[in-house]
Amino acid sequence: MKDNVSVASRMLHGAFILTLATVLSKLIGTLQKIPLQNMGGDVVFGIYNTVYPFYSLVITLAIAGFPIAISKFVAENDVTSNDEENRRIIRLSSWFIGLLGVILGLCTYLGAPLIARWIDNTHVASAIRYVSVAFLFVPLMSLLRGFFQGHQNMVPTAISQIVEQSVRVTVMIVLLLYLTSREAGPEDIAAGALFGSAAGGAAGLLVMLFYWRRYRTRVNKRLIPVDAKTRRERVSNVEVAVAVNRLGDPIRSESSWMLLRKIAVYAIPICLASLALPLMNLVDTFTVPKLLKAGGIGDSGAMIQFGIYNRGMPLVQLITMLATSLSVLFIPALAEARFKSDTLLMQNQCRLALRWFWMMGLAASVGLCVLAEPINVMLYQDTAGTDTMRWIAFTAAFSSISLVSAALLQGIGIVKAPAVNLLVGALAKTLLNLWLVPKFGITGAAIAFVVAQLLAAALNVALLVRSAGLRLGVGALLLKPAIILVGLGSAAVGAQWAATTVFSALGLRAGRMVAVVESLSGVTAGAIVFVILVVLTKLIREEELRMLPKVGSGLTKLLQRLRVLR
Repeated sequence: MKDNVSVASRMLHGAFILTLATVLSKLIGTLQKIPLQNMGGDVVFGIYNTVYPFYSLVITLAIAGFPIAISKFVAENDVTSNDEENRRIIRLSSWFIGLLGVILGLCTYLGAPLIARWIDNTHVASAIRYVSVAFLFVPLMSLLRGFFQGHQNMVPTAISQIVEQSVRVTVMIVLLLYLTSREAGPEDIAAGALFGSAAGGAAGLLVMLFYWRRYRTRVNKRLIPVDAKTRRERVSNVEVAVAVNRLGDPIRSESSWMLLRKIAVYAIPICLASLALPLMNLVDTFTVPKLLKAGGIGDSGAMIQFGIYNRGMPLVQLITMLATSLSVLFIPALAEARFKSDTLLMQNQCRLALRWFWMMGLAASVGLCVLAEPINVMLYQDTAGTDTMRWIAFTAAFSSISLVSAALLQGIGIVKAPAVNLLVGALAKTLLNLWLVPKFGITGAAIAFVVAQLLAAALNVALLVRSAGLRLGVGALLLKPAIILVGLGSAAVGAQWAATTVFSALGLRAGRMVAVVESLSGVTAGAIVFVILVVLTKLIREEELRMLPKVGSGLTKLLQRLRVLR
């Protein structure tokens, strides 16, 4: 019993550390785009946002599923204390993923001019070459993270994530300052900014190698061979290595090829399911600049417009990052309910998750939409692309639902369908870009993004409703949220108007500091009204709040103490 409690406690502690580190590292990584645009300008911002989705997609395809697969196999071997087999797994997979990284890096570096021609913009070639260096470090770093996660040790992953992002942003800003002071061209400045990804990957890998060396030293001390001959056989002959479990029974290992095949078969579906945002962004990379250029604005003009188009993305990514982190809470709870054949609990968890993420996404979308102008000035110094940002805002609601519904489907055992639905959304995004961008420019691309995310989310939710037997109430999903959102939007606009009026009376000109006050006033007022109306409309009841995995009971007690719940 004590062992079970200890394991559960360790898992919760590890999940908390990893979630906190993920939120912090993603926050650093997302917000770094703001100084990039401020210091480099919209051309540099456009080149960066053209190349980075390509890098993200290749990295995701190459490695996204392998850390999870490694953690699974390592955790299984931990049951029998099979340390030697774990070391064989990491050794074989490291050779495989390291070689894959080198091949991808060389292909990307040598193929940079060809990729630039596909994008139809020669300015991005040097940036592609610089980012290709990251393939030498990031795959191995991710693999070692998966190894330690399999041991329920989240600290190495957490520290390496924070170090990686911190070094990446620091190197980017230092190179931005240096290159802009030397009046370098936009393509060189963007290439320097992208080199931060390689520097961050190298720093993160060094952290993981430090932890790997400590682990290897500890295991070497624990492994005492039966005799010298047996020890030599275990080390020298990987194909027929013999590991000994707790009871001393010999377990013959499968061949290296079969082991790698098992890992790959497990990892590939996870890779495909992880392509949500990278694939959508890559569609934009290969279509939007080319379509804008076809309109007669030239390479630089296309990059400026593409940079303006991406202004709202960091804020949307913050919302989707939060959705991704919180959706992890529901997966083990759903898996447990499915294992127990508790259909009612499974339905309640799905219904609650959809309602929460729908409301959070809509609240963020409406807030960003009505405050788009002051937020644009606050972050990027001018109002260019404000209407486009208003459209981009609504991707927060639909991408949140798409992500959480995919997590819920995985929790009930449906793994491949979310990837298929994502491909349908990406196809829709491509076709809509071809239709709308020539007519409406970057605003057309934003509208296409909203529709594509809506389609992917709708397909996931429809499958979830059918598979889990859900019944979704119209009042909880549409009527009450509409009342709350009208109140939230009115409060945000009212607070912004009040701040503008005060500054006008004081004779202060509109500018960045005024926009900061307007934005923060609007966000604060909207958030307060949102909480009040959620309570008054009883959108979330106390018994539903208690159902939240891990955090429900504590959150309920806190709200009761604050007299929000009675």
